[in-house]
Amino acid sequence: MHIPVMLNECLEALITDPKGIYVDGTLGNGGHSAEMLKQLDDGGMLIGFDRDIDAIERVQEKLKSGEGRRVELVHDNYANMAEQLDRLGIQKVNGLLLDLGVSSFQLDIAERGFSFMKDAPIDMRMDQQAGQTAGELVNTASEQELADIIYRYGEDRASRRIARAIVEARSKVEIATTLQLAGIVERAKGGRKGKKTHPATQTFQALRMAVNDELAGIEQVLETMMDRMVEGGRMAVLTFHSLEDRLVKQFFARHVPREESLQEGGVKRIFEEPPAKWIWKKPLIATDEEQAVNPRSRSAKLRAVEVGG
Repeated sequence: MHIPVMLNECLEALITDPKGIYVDGTLGNGGHSAEMLKQLDDGGMLIGFDRDIDAIERVQEKLKSGEGRRVELVHDNYANMAEQLDRLGIQKVNGLLLDLGVSSFQLDIAERGFSFMKDAPIDMRMDQQAGQTAGELVNTASEQELADIIYRYGEDRASRRIARAIVEARSKVEIATTLQLAGIVERAKGGRKGKKTHPATQTFQALRMAVNDELAGIEQVLETMMDRMVEGGRMAVLTFHSLEDRLVKQFFARHVPREESLQEGGVKRIFEEPPAKWIWKKPLIATDEEQAVNPRSRSAKLRAVEVGG
């Protein structure tokens, strides 16, 4: 069963005007969206984005509009959110939620190729209608390109060794399935040796992020949507690993004013327009109780800002 991570905290961070317009940039199974919709009054609007058409089809019934509320579901990458809002005739929104990373449904469906726990073709595309698969990347990228991807997105110090092993293996036979790839990475890293996490975890994460161009998408949606928030509108982002969290933290921090002393006396406020303020000084993490019930929440961090002022 899919359980939305830090649901109450996300709602607390986000909903300030029940008649406002709110965007869920990562619909998934619609858990966050369904609860957001419940908090909206007549005139309120929810817009849900997902680049995975399966997600759109899965939540359509759950998110039926009614009681004067309006729902729009958009099949597109959240990086294109501003253009899609223009298409809908919407200039400003009251809140934006992003729940980053891969959804539990994508992991659970073997043929999507995200998981090394089930054997399947190596796909990993969030939008199966577009782009290069992870399998194509694994079998065509140079050793240096693979090492760079695994090091940058997976932060794996064994990236060169893993890349070399992949290139050697594919010179004999095409690397076609997730278990085949996971085995190559595991052997390159010297086996599990009692470790809790599978040796291929970071490599699979890196390939997924590269194929879906995830970091660039996060930067783009944050940059474009900061200017689309009403005064007092809020942006909340759930991240699940350090690369995402660092990017979000640094982006928000650039918009939060800091004071700098001037030589001639006084202080100057330094920030990028529009200004913002932290909802919480430090990111929220899931409670012990939630982590026990929902293992996915263990690595989650929630950061949120209010725009304007």
